[in-house]
Amino acid sequence: MISTTPKLQKKIKIALQREISKERKEILQVLINYIQKKRAENKEPLLNFICTHNSRRSQFSQIWAYTAAGYYNIKIKCYSGGVEVTAFNTRAVNSIKRSGFIVTSTEGSNPYYQVTYNHDATPLVLFSKLFDHPENPSLDFAAVMTCAHADENCPIIPGAEERISLQYDDPKAFDNTPLETEKYDERSLQIASELLYVFKSVGE
Repeated sequence: MISTTPKLQKKIKIALQREISKERKEILQVLINYIQKKRAENKEPLLNFICTHNSRRSQFSQIWAYTAAGYYNIKIKCYSGGVEVTAFNTRAVNSIKRSGFIVTSTEGSNPYYQVTYNHDATPLVLFSKLFDHPENPSLDFAAVMTCAHADENCPIIPGAEERISLQYDDPKAFDNTPLETEKYDERSLQIASELLYVFKSVGE
């Protein structure tokens, strides 16, 4: 089990206690089965989380998959991408910071963010990019579709050996409203709880 910042450890405990419906568990089972299959083949699972702008849900998913896999000592590589390039949304970045992740960044219209759960871990380098960006895998990976728009508008993800629909509501709907912070944190927590459930199940 990884060590994390104390704040992140509290967030993980909250996520582990969150109820997951039977319907969501059935959806998550597809991802569990894929990871278990790759491990049975002695291959490291490659997961590419995809949403339209690679700005919110896919970034949350990449970060929490990286963390959940580390928490349960499951070796994977996780990536994210979109069908348009924008930026890792600052509201999502702030939510990740509130969860207790260590975050550093560069300047610019599409900044690079380094995100990690402790100072000794190799950080993820996150920025908005297309799903087929050179830093992402081109073969033998699972395309995990985290939004309906990307799922509907990308019927084929070249190189993906499996396509998994794991859709989340977009917190963007609450931008510039009194509920903005609450809804971003709520979505992050949902993704955290579901991916912790996935990797706990894989470990069992």
